[in-house]
Amino acid sequence: MERTSFLTFINRVLRQTAFAISCIAVLAVFYDFGFDQNGIVQFWLNSLYSSTLIVGIVATVIRYFKKTERPTFEVLVFDVFSISLFSFLLVDKFKLLSNVSFFSFFNSEPWFYAAIFLVFIRELASKKLNLSRAFFNPAQLFILSFLGIIILGALLLLLPNATHQGIRFIDALFTSTSAVCVTGLIVVDTGTYFTLFGQCIILALIQIGGLGIMTFASYFSYFFRGGTTYENQLMLSDMTSANKLGEVFNTLKNIILITISIEVVGALIIFSNLSATEIPSFFDRVFFSIFHAVSAFCNAGFSTLPDSLYAGFFKFKYGIHSIAMVLFIFGGLGFPIVFNLFKYIRYVVTKRLLPFLLKEKNETIVTPWVINLSSRITLITSLTLFVLGSIVFFIFEYDNTLAEHSGFGKVITAMFGAATPRTAGFNTVDTSALNFSTLMLVFLLMWVGASPASTGGGIKTSTFAIATLNFWSLARGKSRIEIFRREVADITVKRSFAIISLSLVIIGSGVFAIAYFDSDKDLLGIAFECFSAYSTVGLSVGLTPQLSDPSRGIIIAIMFVGRVSMLTILIALIRKEKYKNYRYSKEEILIN
Repeated sequence: MERTSFLTFINRVLRQTAFAISCIAVLAVFYDFGFDQNGIVQFWLNSLYSSTLIVGIVATVIRYFKKTERPTFEVLVFDVFSISLFSFLLVDKFKLLSNVSFFSFFNSEPWFYAAIFLVFIRELASKKLNLSRAFFNPAQLFILSFLGIIILGALLLLLPNATHQGIRFIDALFTSTSAVCVTGLIVVDTGTYFTLFGQCIILALIQIGGLGIMTFASYFSYFFRGGTTYENQLMLSDMTSANKLGEVFNTLKNIILITISIEVVGALIIFSNLSATEIPSFFDRVFFSIFHAVSAFCNAGFSTLPDSLYAGFFKFKYGIHSIAMVLFIFGGLGFPIVFNLFKYIRYVVTKRLLPFLLKEKNETIVTPWVINLSSRITLITSLTLFVLGSIVFFIFEYDNTLAEHSGFGKVITAMFGAATPRTAGFNTVDTSALNFSTLMLVFLLMWVGASPASTGGGIKTSTFAIATLNFWSLARGKSRIEIFRREVADITVKRSFAIISLSLVIIGSGVFAIAYFDSDKDLLGIAFECFSAYSTVGLSVGLTPQLSDPSRGIIIAIMFVGRVSMLTILIALIRKEKYKNYRYSKEEILIN
């Protein structure tokens, strides 16, 4: 009994030590990247890295001697891979087998940095994640996670080696907020102002902001621990929009896998459309492809090019335009819609196509409701806005911004111009040169934005559709919204109009405040930047870099509110009233 207690004590101390030293090592990595080091400091940093790997190996091995833990096969594979990598790095570091050429392959700093983060992820994910509603509700946790990442991102961008000539705190905070909120508005040029290290920070902020830090933390905690509490599942079901409580972590896994898969495929296609004459360095082409694939799918709109995809010969790279458009359209659909589409495709293939090809008798009489009502409304609204927007953009800009393109180029550019205001933020034309009528179209598309539970912003396509269906139902004398033989719930209608009202209040307040602080600026330009910030679009008429610091602070606030939603902020701040079992008498209010 005493021996068991002693081993438990040693195991607990070792885990705490491993977690502490991994945290210190991660901070040391950022310090290593962020500052220029002399020989002595670099020696101690390398010693810390080596010690972290040794502690990581020991802590991982000890876990398998504790009988109460039964790691899954996936965790076992991860641990075997990690221990092997750490061992190879240490063998090369201490020159234990210097005559074996195999280990020289690991004689590179990126391997060590990656290994440090693997130790940190393993130790952090092994900690118990307690999302107790006694402390935070889902809305509060969602907001705090975004605030934490924004502040951390701003501090990292302030590091000397993140920029070429330094950056002010307000500009670092603006850039971090824009990246985490996947907006794309900038006050300094991403490609020339930030170093490769700074651009990697921005890339990481975009990826984390697009999916949410809680998505990563929750899934990795579940992955390594093999289970979670019922309360955690309740909390995460609200954050992931999972249909069933038991599907929460499966949904998290699918979100991460689909995101990475689509981004990898997108990066490969973008890379295939680049040549050595356009970007000579192979590494630069790889980084360009990865950066723009992640930025596109997350609807961030950040680009390493000075004028986004309108820069130089890139304005005629229709292949890159097309894949970027596909990426941000998929990212803007929302994960529930994408999952529902995959489910429908699987149904069509297995229940319709295969029986037809195999000439089997189809016994299915009733077609199941595979695509749910939310997906139908969202897909129809998105397709309608895309088609009508492309036609209108093509007509309005035919002799203006589309004049320099060929016939096929005009079509692709018009389609891109109609899709990108829906929170993507990339531009293939000069936004400031658009006709006034086209700008009004862009205003509408920016305000509507992407679909719910997506990487995009705006009031969302479903909200716009519900509002449209509501006035159509009222015009027909109906007291409820009915579509596809389904009735839309009253709470959905109330939530939609609350979102619309709050969006106009926030945007209007932003326009008023910026007009006060920068009274010399054009009102149309101010309104454009505010709509773009709230809907996390990132399109700009060039006004944002010219704004004063107070106005930049207002844009930061608008971007944050637009990403987390004002309704979510109200839910987080206002105490939820308990349901009371009574009803007052109803009375109609004069409207018109």
